[in-house]
Amino acid sequence: MTPVCGCEENQQAAVSRRRLLAAGAAGLAGASLDTSLAFAAAPGYSGDVLVLLSLRGGFDGLSAVVPAGDAGYYTARPSIGVPQPQLIGGDGFFGLNPALSPLLPLWTGGQLAAIQAVGQPAPNRSHFSAMEDLERAAPGTSIRTGWLNRMVGLHGEPEVFQAVAMGTAMPARVIGGLSVTSIDRTVLTGEQPGRSIAATMNRLYESAPAALKRPAGQLTGALEYAAELRAAGYQPANGAVYPTTELGAALRDVARLIKSRAGLRAVTVDSGDWDMHENLGAAVAGRRMFDQLKALATGLAAFAADLGEDTLRRVTLITVSEFGRRVAQNGSGGLDHGYGNAMFVLGGNVKGGKVYGRWPGLADAQLRDGDLAVTTDYRAVIGEILRARCGVSATASVFPGVDPATLGIVTAR
Repeated sequence: MTPVCGCEENQQAAVSRRRLLAAGAAGLAGASLDTSLAFAAAPGYSGDVLVLLSLRGGFDGLSAVVPAGDAGYYTARPSIGVPQPQLIGGDGFFGLNPALSPLLPLWTGGQLAAIQAVGQPAPNRSHFSAMEDLERAAPGTSIRTGWLNRMVGLHGEPEVFQAVAMGTAMPARVIGGLSVTSIDRTVLTGEQPGRSIAATMNRLYESAPAALKRPAGQLTGALEYAAELRAAGYQPANGAVYPTTELGAALRDVARLIKSRAGLRAVTVDSGDWDMHENLGAAVAGRRMFDQLKALATGLAAFAADLGEDTLRRVTLITVSEFGRRVAQNGSGGLDHGYGNAMFVLGGNVKGGKVYGRWPGLADAQLRDGDLAVTTDYRAVIGEILRARCGVSATASVFPGVDPATLGIVTAR
């Protein structure tokens, strides 16, 4: 994953997260899972595959979902504000950045929606602690697990491919399942032709107690399944062309797993480099924010096309970020760490083509210490989707103390 920021605080966060990742990866062999169920869709689960796309570094929702109808936006951003005539998919007040044009057919077709002025319950401008809070999602409690771990745990004993972190980074707290850099590179370290470590493990644990044999069998079973996918190869469907980026490669593998019926229920993907303190640029090709948004949109459009309408009906993708950016641009033509933000929701049962949420306004008196105020808790948005699409009725077990939103952003199953 591309580093999200060059600031010292974020570099320290990256190191700490790598340590947590190592601990999570080491814990995989200790999971207690049933290999006989690992590679088939769970018969009792009929909910959507939830794809959580984390936009690391502090995504600027005001550059993506532009409040052109609020005069305060252009006052605060004289050189980086997106001119109203350039906006696409507009509703008279909000419009999308033109860099998101690959997603316009999904927007107008009702499969993509946005929520504005959404975020965490309290401001936190530290990358590391804000990411921790975002993934734990239980402020004011002693809970240490990630919310997606809690969500997956509600469905009983997890399967190997039920929860996957796809790509080059894995959220440390939000999910503790299988971490896969690439399906085509899923092998045990040290594996060589003619010297199968998996086969050796199977022989080693053949007569071991069940508490040891089962997790070892799951690990080798996961490798065997990945080998089958690798041998079968993969060609994206419906003419989908993924960008040659880390995000494009990760989304391609997510689509591949979803279509393989591996039993996937939840998957996380990271997209970094959103921490634009300087030279964010105008909304034209070759400028930093425009190019980043274009790459994001191209990847998501390819993902939706690859899945096709039928499969997309059982998938809901949500974007999150640890915080938004300041409303006013700084002296370097960029944006410092802020608060309120925008989320996107993509899926076959999304009531799309519109911006949800209560807009708080950008007048000085309406800001939260110079930031966009939060009027919708991100946990409430996800809670609504979990209840409506993912078969989670006990959302309080996932997000303690938070009621699901009633935005009506998705059609209930």
